[in-house]
Amino acid sequence: MNGRLRLRALLTGLLLGLVLCVYTPYNNAVLGGVPLGGGHFPLAPFFILAWLFILDAGVSRLTKRPPVLSGVELLVVWLMMTLFTAVGYAGLTETFFVNITAPQRYAKDAYRWTEVLGPLLPESWFPHSAEAVRQLFQGLKGGRDMSALQVLSAIPWGVWLPPLIVWSLFILGAYFVMVCLTALFGRQWVVNERVNFPLLRVPLLMGEALDQRRLSSWWTDRFLLTGLILAGALHLLNGLHFYYPSVPQLPTLVLAGSYFPKFGLFSGFYKLKLYFIPAFVGFAFLTTRQISFSMWFFHLAAGLLFGLLYVLGWQLPEAALGTTLGPDLARPEGAQTIGAYAVFFIFLLWLARHHLKETVGCLIRPFSKGGELLHKTGFSAPPKEWTPPAWPLIGLVLGMAFLIAWCRWFGLPWAGALLLPFAFMLVMLVVSRLVCQGGLPYFTLTAAPSDGLMGLFGTGVLGSAGVAATAIMQKVLFLDVREAVAPTLFHGAKIRESAAPERRSLVLLAIGISLVLALAAAFATMLYLGHRYGLRELRLEWATQTVLANFENAQRLVDQPTGPNEWLLTYAGFGALVMFVLIYCYYKLPWWPLHPLGYLAAYSAGMKILWCPFFLGWLCNHLVLHYGGTRLYNKVRFLFIGLILGDFLMGGVYAVIGMFSNQAYSVFPL
Repeated sequence: MNGRLRLRALLTGLLLGLVLCVYTPYNNAVLGGVPLGGGHFPLAPFFILAWLFILDAGVSRLTKRPPVLSGVELLVVWLMMTLFTAVGYAGLTETFFVNITAPQRYAKDAYRWTEVLGPLLPESWFPHSAEAVRQLFQGLKGGRDMSALQVLSAIPWGVWLPPLIVWSLFILGAYFVMVCLTALFGRQWVVNERVNFPLLRVPLLMGEALDQRRLSSWWTDRFLLTGLILAGALHLLNGLHFYYPSVPQLPTLVLAGSYFPKFGLFSGFYKLKLYFIPAFVGFAFLTTRQISFSMWFFHLAAGLLFGLLYVLGWQLPEAALGTTLGPDLARPEGAQTIGAYAVFFIFLLWLARHHLKETVGCLIRPFSKGGELLHKTGFSAPPKEWTPPAWPLIGLVLGMAFLIAWCRWFGLPWAGALLLPFAFMLVMLVVSRLVCQGGLPYFTLTAAPSDGLMGLFGTGVLGSAGVAATAIMQKVLFLDVREAVAPTLFHGAKIRESAAPERRSLVLLAIGISLVLALAAAFATMLYLGHRYGLRELRLEWATQTVLANFENAQRLVDQPTGPNEWLLTYAGFGALVMFVLIYCYYKLPWWPLHPLGYLAAYSAGMKILWCPFFLGWLCNHLVLHYGGTRLYNKVRFLFIGLILGDFLMGGVYAVIGMFSNQAYSVFPL
């Protein structure tokens, strides 16, 4: 792939990214259209990318000149659009303003948590004007008839800027740490471990075809066209049914739970759903067989475990967990993920041990006279011609120190201030590996980072003020990871390795500029929409419900402090043991069929949607390789690439239609 990267690509990415950052919340919250963002492979950025590839190749063919943007440049544009889309809505601002205004907004609505948590929370986190909060939720009088400039000028910026600056420091500090993690582990994953990035396979192949001047033949591949037509026909028919109910449809969801008993061995499948989503089947096909098999196997095994515990009489009530802040941690069995995450994090560090050692060696070498310091500290000096940059390690230490100081400044005890940022980064690193290597376009956390800390040490590790503050902090960035920034940054590490060595720093520059501008644009956009329409009139029901539940759970923990939870520790310990065995067998036994990533995702709500597509993708992959080998695989994979393209192109078309109609057909589950 042509590794050049020019200013035109960065400007294109910034322009398109800003447009998406501003329009995505308007489309999702005001129009109620097809979600343009959401997930770790969002609709709008890839839809635009596909058309950019087509237009770029068409212009190049007509003018008989090189493409205006190379394959790598278009991938960087896609990366920037994805970051802008994530920060613009689902990855941050969908819940942010509800989160920081809830204590004032609901103070007079008989919510007891406002009395309990109010005195514990830092005043600088929230706007100091009840009138400003009321105006944000109800909108300006006559705001819908005002021009954009009139609305922006009527916003009381003096009230909103102080808390936004305080939170921007925390958010940008967290983003900086994520960028450093990506730079530190990215080369290890991409070069040393050769991690497969299933979600990037289609954009990478399109980039290669563009640079080799064969994009037209790539699009006319008979297998690709077959997949494209199949997915397109499915959504054309179902879309017509959505708008004209007399047209028949092909169901893409089967509620299979009715075929299983509510009690007994198979009671864990009482709510089982079978989704058929062509794009997700395509991603699963492009994932390695061991991982795709493990994804659906462990999800079904988790359902069977539920029924087995019921039959054996070992089933614990939900109350055994106590009060937790995890979005999907409803049963004690789900606490297995806490121990599994911790052990898998250690495994990632162990895999990267040589890379980390060489990085530390490069950091020490300038201060080592004749290698004496390196020898004394036990670090071998890597060859001078290859020097992994040491700045990510320095930046990671400084960034974590800043987050620790931020937490400490706002009331957390030293133990909580030290452990909580570490828990945040542990979860983000593991989630990034799970999404990037597992090919998960949609993923949600089971347990919150704080659940592990409170389960292990009790609420005393955070203190009353720390519990209240933690409930807000992790809700901002580290709880709703449906469109988290960290996995996209690791996709950026893969793109960065495709760029020319002298241009790789420009990818980091593009990421940094995108995150800063996206944060500013996202804040301004949501304030504008709130003052024009009123937050209460926007489609923020899910955000409001989850924020209120988060505050209520925090209030319970403050009212009734708890010690270490024995049942949570039991299941977390069991999860750690199972993960250790899985890692050992995976690493030592070549024939071992299960991958540890499947166990990490078993209890995620996202797997309720993904398990069936992963089963179908694995089955097709297995049959193709078993009967046709790699030669047939290299041909048939274009069928599944066509399914991915068909889903996203049709999804983009219906998103455009939804801009001009009151109803919108969604290709993907909402």
